[in-house]
Amino acid sequence: MSETQASPMFQRIALIGIGLIGSSISHAARRAGLAGTIVGCSPRSETREKAEKLGLVSASYEHASDAVRDADLVLLCSPVGTYAAIAEAIGPHLKAGTIVSDVGSVKASVVRDVSPHIPQGVHFIAGHPIAGTEQSGPEAGFAELFDGRWCILTPEADSDRLALAKLESFWRKLGSQVEIMTPEHHDLVLAITSHVPHLIAYNIVNTAAHLERVTDSEVIKFSAGGFRDFTRIASSDPIMWRDVFLNNRDAVLEMLGRFSEDLVTLQRAIRFGDGETLERMFAESRDIRRGIIQAGQDTAAPNFGRGSPTKS
Repeated sequence: MSETQASPMFQRIALIGIGLIGSSISHAARRAGLAGTIVGCSPRSETREKAEKLGLVSASYEHASDAVRDADLVLLCSPVGTYAAIAEAIGPHLKAGTIVSDVGSVKASVVRDVSPHIPQGVHFIAGHPIAGTEQSGPEAGFAELFDGRWCILTPEADSDRLALAKLESFWRKLGSQVEIMTPEHHDLVLAITSHVPHLIAYNIVNTAAHLERVTDSEVIKFSAGGFRDFTRIASSDPIMWRDVFLNNRDAVLEMLGRFSEDLVTLQRAIRFGDGETLERMFAESRDIRRGIIQAGQDTAAPNFGRGSPTKS
């Protein structure tokens, strides 16, 4: 991989994990000329070979401790359940002034697991780009993944202001809008906007699969738009989502409780023929959907703007 410019924002970026998000960061960073050199890390030899072949990294390593040497930006892009061990392994090898961040979908547990292993003079700022697809692997990434999306950063109270400003600028140059919040508030927001929807998707697909009076072939053959889109979400990386739910259990359980209460309201309205309640709740939901489109976070195009099912 060739040098991008004389004075990039970071001379050496280390991606610990080269899946969808890691590979997309590589594409977007090279598009914006933000890195002198990008290196990667994966425990799987086939992933390392593929990342080098695709030009995502100039070098790849089996061990994170080797990948972070001389890096001035380290991004943890593996499942959040791996962060504690990775942080412990890389801590002694981080140079002073390095910024360490991550892309995990939960934040309080990440701060808890990573912070104790970050040495004095190194700046850890947890982050979460809210962007993705159901695809995974080095070949799944693309430079436009973060364009117009949000990246949430959750700095601790004593985080270095200059490091935070630099990380904010990095994500903006990747195409994202940036929001700052506490780790706990992030986890509550994402529990309802991302984590619970994924849990519902996994559950409804499993329910359909286990319904004895409906065959597997009928589930596949007659998948209407709603069920088809549930299966799209449910095809996401199971290891990543296992770790999300285990590491954000309190917020997810709170949101599931509220969801269950609203579900009971719908159940009662259907049972007792309360059309007024049904219409009101559906109208409120439609307004939220319209707000998402108006905010530029989706499109009203057919199939939610995600292309034809044959291409997904």
